[in-house]
Amino acid sequence: MKTNQPQSLYWSRLNDSQWPLYIAATGNGLAYVGSFGRPFEELAAWAGRRFPGSPLVQDEQHLAPYAAQLTEYLAAKRERFTLPFDLQGTAFQLAVWEALCDIPFGQTRSYTDIAEAIRKPSSVRAVGTAIGANPLLITVPCHRVIGQNGALTGYRGGLEMKTRLLDLEHAAAIGYRTAERS
Repeated sequence: MKTNQPQSLYWSRLNDSQWPLYIAATGNGLAYVGSFGRPFEELAAWAGRRFPGSPLVQDEQHLAPYAAQLTEYLAAKRERFTLPFDLQGTAFQLAVWEALCDIPFGQTRSYTDIAEAIRKPSSVRAVGTAIGANPLLITVPCHRVIGQNGALTGYRGGLEMKTRLLDLEHAAAIGYRTAERS
């Protein structure tokens, strides 16, 4: 795990009526995306663990580029995020989160698939734990991971949000394929 020097952690709310979210970034990139349905204290507690001593500074202007890309994604106008992330985690967590980013838009993978992708096929439970610790909902697409039997499994934003994200991607992916054939 990286050792962090205190630095400002900028935060804002994405006030989309359908998708209200808290977002936070350091000067190095997006560090947190969380459901607005959860209390602000969840963001503050996370910041205290991952960026100890770093002040939380509300700054919509600093978060505007990240908010813009999230808004485009939530409107089905973006498949990938191109702005930098500032992910703080163990080497194992970072490998899992990188594997999540490799799941194509509109597709899903199982926990077993992710364990195999990081070449740790016997670590399915640990993969689940790392996915649960993902601080970047949506942008590091842990919502694309489902159970081996195809069932939806836990999601920090809640199963309703996970279902809505998968439905959004599925509908957009079908729309993209239809447009390509035209």
